[in-house]
Amino acid sequence: MSMGNDRPSRQQLRDSFHRGVLNALAGEVCTATLVDMDTDEALWAIASAEPADREELVAAAYRAFAGQLDGSNAARRAEEMQRRFDAWTQPKS
Repeated sequence: MSMGNDRPSRQQLRDSFHRGVLNALAGEVCTATLVDMDTDEALWAIASAEPADREELVAAAYRAFAGQLDGSNAARRAEEMQRRFDAWTQPKS
């Protein structure tokens, strides 16, 4: 990351994700990555799956990572948090 910039570049995100996929395929997950929760969960699924089941999970991880890059994962999580907050703050009858 550049000085004064707290956000990783798209290339840094991609590099981190690709390292994460390689690690997950080896049955390992690094917790110090630049990926979001959705992508991290997808990487964990790969790492804990049987080798024969990993191909489909790798595709799911790529979809999750695309959601990180386009902001749809964050938007979905924000909507869910707002929904939970609204439900929590509604007057109980």
